Amino acid sequence: MSGAHAPGASPSMDTHPDIVDMRARHESAERAASTPKVQAIDALAFLTGLYLAASPWIAGFNQFQRLSIVNLIVGVAYALLMSGGFGRAYERSHGMAWAACALGVWTIVAPWVIRGDATTPTTVWNNVVTGAVAALLALAASAAAKAGDKSDASHARNSGRGRRNMSRAGHD
Repeated sequence: MSGAHAPGASPSMDTHPDIVDMRARHESAERAASTPKVQAIDALAFLTGLYLAASPWIAGFNQFQRLSIVNLIVGVAYALLMSGGFGRAYERSHGMAWAACALGVWTIVAPWVIRGDATTPTTVWNNVVTGAVAALLALAASAAAKAGDKSDASHARNSGRGRRNMSRAGHD
C-alpha cells in the first residue's frame, strides 16, 4: 500500500480546515498588530519601560540602590512584555498586558514598599507618573487585544459552520 492518494480522494493540505483556520488567525493577529493605534501603544510602552529602567540615573536618585535595581528590573520586564519580547502572538497579549499593568501598579507603590527610605519627592513623582503611564498603556493594550479576540471569535464561529458543512459533505 503506497502513501499516494487517488486524485480527488482527499483535499490538499492548503484547503484543510485547520490550515485555513491557522492562516486566518495569523492574518487577524497581523492586522491587529499593524494598526496605528496598536503600534503607538507598543512604541510608547517600550519607551516607558526603557525610561523606568534608566530613571534612577535620569532623575538622579540612583543613590537609593534597592529602588534603582527594582526600577531597572521592572522597566526591562515591562518593555519586554509590552513590546512582544516574549513573542508576538496577539491572542496571548491580553494576559501579558494584565501582567504589565501589575508592573505599573507595583512601580507606583515601590518607593513606599522597598526597604529603606526612598520616599523623596523625586522618587515618588517619578514612580507614580511612570507607573500610571505604564498601567494605562497596559490597559490600552489589553483592550486592543480583547477587541482582536472578539473579531477572532466571530471568525471562529463562521469558520466552524464551514467546517461542519465540510464534514457533512465528507471532507473531514
